[in-house]
Amino acid sequence: MNPSRSKIFDYQLPIEERVASLISEMTLEEKISQVFSLSLPIERLNIPKYDWRNECIHGVAFAGTATVFPQSIALAATWNVDLIHHVAKIISDEARAKHHEGLRKNQIKRYQGLTFSAPNINIFRDPRWGRGQETYGEDPYLTSRMAVAFIKGLQGEDSKYFKLISAPKHFAVHSGPESKRHVIDVHVSNKDLYETYLPAFEAAIKEGKAYSIMGAYNRLYGEPCCASPFLLQKILRDKWNFKGYVIADGGAVEDIYKNHKVAHDYADAAAKAIESGCDLLNPLDVMTKVRIKRFHISLQNAVKEGLLNEETIDSSLKHLFEARCRLGLFDPPETVPFSQIDYKILSSDEHKQLALKAAEESIVLLKNSNNFLPLKKDLNSIALIGPNIDNIRALSGDYFGIPLRYITPLRAFKEFLPKEIKLYYTKGCDLLSHSEENIKKALKMVEKSDICIAVLGLSSIIESEEVFVAAPDKGDRTDLNLPDSQELLLNQLFEIEKPIIIVLTGGGPLAVNLANEHATAILQLWYSGQEGGSALYNTLFGNSNPSGRLPLTFYKSVKQLPDFEDYSMENRTYRYFNGETLFPFGHGLSYSVFKYSNLNYSTPQLSIGQNLKVSFTVENLGPYPGFEVIQLYVSKKSSNFTVPIRSLKRFKKIFFKSGDKKKIGFNFNCEDFKIFDNDGNQILEKGEFLISIGGSQPAKDKKDQILYQTIEIK
Repeated sequence: MNPSRSKIFDYQLPIEERVASLISEMTLEEKISQVFSLSLPIERLNIPKYDWRNECIHGVAFAGTATVFPQSIALAATWNVDLIHHVAKIISDEARAKHHEGLRKNQIKRYQGLTFSAPNINIFRDPRWGRGQETYGEDPYLTSRMAVAFIKGLQGEDSKYFKLISAPKHFAVHSGPESKRHVIDVHVSNKDLYETYLPAFEAAIKEGKAYSIMGAYNRLYGEPCCASPFLLQKILRDKWNFKGYVIADGGAVEDIYKNHKVAHDYADAAAKAIESGCDLLNPLDVMTKVRIKRFHISLQNAVKEGLLNEETIDSSLKHLFEARCRLGLFDPPETVPFSQIDYKILSSDEHKQLALKAAEESIVLLKNSNNFLPLKKDLNSIALIGPNIDNIRALSGDYFGIPLRYITPLRAFKEFLPKEIKLYYTKGCDLLSHSEENIKKALKMVEKSDICIAVLGLSSIIESEEVFVAAPDKGDRTDLNLPDSQELLLNQLFEIEKPIIIVLTGGGPLAVNLANEHATAILQLWYSGQEGGSALYNTLFGNSNPSGRLPLTFYKSVKQLPDFEDYSMENRTYRYFNGETLFPFGHGLSYSVFKYSNLNYSTPQLSIGQNLKVSFTVENLGPYPGFEVIQLYVSKKSSNFTVPIRSLKRFKKIFFKSGDKKKIGFNFNCEDFKIFDNDGNQILEKGEFLISIGGSQPAKDKKDQILYQTIEIK
């Protein structure tokens, strides 16, 4: 057959016809070659090879030059849906530019495809999890809003072609421990499953229209997630009407027989996965020709032994080749609207500015005693201390590309600090070790300075995915404290009577109780990306008014947490935690003061099927312009079931000039007041609900900044 006449290349035909024709032309051996993450070329049909595996949770990763945006947890801390959508659009621009440049040079390398395993929308239920940094935090609603915005930004808005294909991960009920992820069998209540663990995935598929999804390593209710008819067929395809393809996590199919012990060998495991609805197998090991052949033979044997039907493989191929068609991979470049994106955009000035904006909006001002910040520029001297003042890995997090520049805190202060202000700097200690000599050197600098800025915390060599660290805990943390070396440095800094500003890097909460007691100010910098140092400098000196809010709870101690392996939501996250927090979910200070007033409901009672309009006024009383993150929570006053203490239902991030006064509104319907019963069903219980609106969760010390009113459902 003449390859050029194959219908798959006729872009004017319906995709379904093109794909069906191609599958009918393929031998079983050729079909099997296409259901692996490295799909081999079929030369007689002119089908090129394709590598399905790419990463881009905060920038195109592992593929050379790319803009490195703040890590996902930091993006969530912006609480800015429009910003997250913009970030994803820029990521997709860079991904397309890399791909088409490779095609033009006939040098397509790994991680230059158009199918991306992003975003990570698992719930960050336990702050010890090293990969929690990749998520959007602990709340299902916030996570779902961020996920939908990110997915739409990646996949684009063209009516015919996807810009990229997004595969949200890891489906489902997956959040550590890293050391147990290949063996753990998770059992959660139906209530927790449908109330907490699945909503973001459902939103990603139904609203975000994600055309792929990545399965998880663990088992759920005894079934490996990548071979779970319950997850992949009953929930994903039957209930959510998913039409795209499912990819296994790297090595997850091997886990089915090696670690979960529910298959005899790879052939049996792969057959179980594909028959259950997993379309794309994704071996973790380096794919040498020998290993590729071995995998292919295993799948051929599975068919011969009756473990796997060829028709099931055809179904997977339908999903996979429809994806490649919708990316324009078989069409002339001039017909694909994204094929001419200029390669010069990579890490362009425009992209750097967006990375800076995202970093600035992600910074959370946790404490600011007596409004000490922003700093005045009449200082004589500053001591910049700490192991992360010039640590690139404390900016990058995990899964990152290579920017043209990193602006660390030290570099920013060297470049931007007025020459009249003397800058002293030293690490004082390393991330995990110290010497008395280095601590003494740091203390001497602080003693002769007006103020001390201590950049402490974690880096992705300490907390991360298990494959990226050599730590005995596989990238998870055993406690929430600063490393001992940094605690020692901090204790001695506080003995000096100087203002101490603490800056924390990391992907999760740190129990900085001593700092909260003694520090003048505390800022959470996260893994803030390539422009993190500039963002910190701008925030400290008032060029940027901090507007980040915590997307997760900062606990006082690991002792407040349930067992790490317990996936029950009881006493976890702001929705069910009854203890005293260090800093609550939604917390974040501003250099401005925002006043809330004039709360009005369109009706004091809501009947089933009726809509509710909530309106109120917000005013910036402070001297600085800035963003306010307006948060609306709903609490059920009494119920026949255990319900969250409160649940985030709406939020808006709005910019106010100094003195601005704006009327804000939210629209509701009865669906927003539904609760989950013990069977995981959403029901509408009649009775009273308390709505609270403000810049944070309700709290005794913020009663004058929060509006409250009940609504009755009749």
